[in-house]
Amino acid sequence: MTDAVTVLLPGVLRGEAQGQSRLTVPAAGSLRAVLDALAADWPRLERRLRDERGDLRRYVNIYVDGDDCRRSGGLDTPVAAGAEIQVLPSVAGG
Repeated sequence: MTDAVTVLLPGVLRGEAQGQSRLTVPAAGSLRAVLDALAADWPRLERRLRDERGDLRRYVNIYVDGDDCRRSGGLDTPVAAGAEIQVLPSVAGG
């Protein structure tokens, strides 16, 4: 799949993707479109990433080629073919 992106999942989310740490999905132009493609194959993962309105959950950080999507357009962040998307849940503690 040449027009694809790679989504890297942390251990805590791999159970929602049958244990996979890397998912390959078609490149679709925006982060929203990539997450829509993920949702089609991995609906349980989708529920962990976006809320009922389709917005990113507050405790989920997503980086497109190392850039925090919240600072580069949110769900409208451009995603080019070959991009690497890293999903990281926020870490809290005390």
